[in-house]
Amino acid sequence: MKIIARGAEAVLIRSGSRLIKKRIRKGYRHPQLDNFLRKSRTRRESRLLDKASNLISVPKIVEVDEDNTKITMHFIPGKKLSDYLDKAPFQKSLQVCRQIGREIAFLHKSDIIHGDLTTSNMVLWQNKVWIIDFGLGFTSARLEDKAVDLHLLRQALESRHFLKWNEYFQKVLEGYKNYDKAGLVLKQLQNVELRGRYKRKKH
Repeated sequence: MKIIARGAEAVLIRSGSRLIKKRIRKGYRHPQLDNFLRKSRTRRESRLLDKASNLISVPKIVEVDEDNTKITMHFIPGKKLSDYLDKAPFQKSLQVCRQIGREIAFLHKSDIIHGDLTTSNMVLWQNKVWIIDFGLGFTSARLEDKAVDLHLLRQALESRHFLKWNEYFQKVLEGYKNYDKAGLVLKQLQNVELRGRYKRKKH
């Protein structure tokens, strides 16, 4: 077994073809509260992954251990899009971004909000985009939550892929229009972005 990543909430351990996500204790929280939060977040993430697995390509769950706040799932061995997009031929990257939009559309149709849509949480494997890490995810039918999900992706693209982010995001939106409520979400996205620009001007 090998630790491949450490985050604020969890450590990721690879064991052969499997990945173990273990939520870590927070010493600054009351032990009972900490235990409750880690268990509830483990349960929520596993349920979201299970629901999403019927819609798009996500890691398949092998085992959920709520008592030890662990999720064991299949390891996706492809290329992280954060590393791949800017190195691939431009037209191929645009095709991938359109696929990203379609995957998000399927999630939003089922009211799944990922909560951390970045190209670091997307893997290209077997010519498909796999979305990983639903640790900040939740379910919501609110247009605002879906718009914020897209807004976070836009910000992530602008930050990580700043030379081509606009072309990438436009392709994402093309793919997203498979969602029957895409027009309403994109209108709300404009409001979210206007609020963001207004806040920056005030500062």
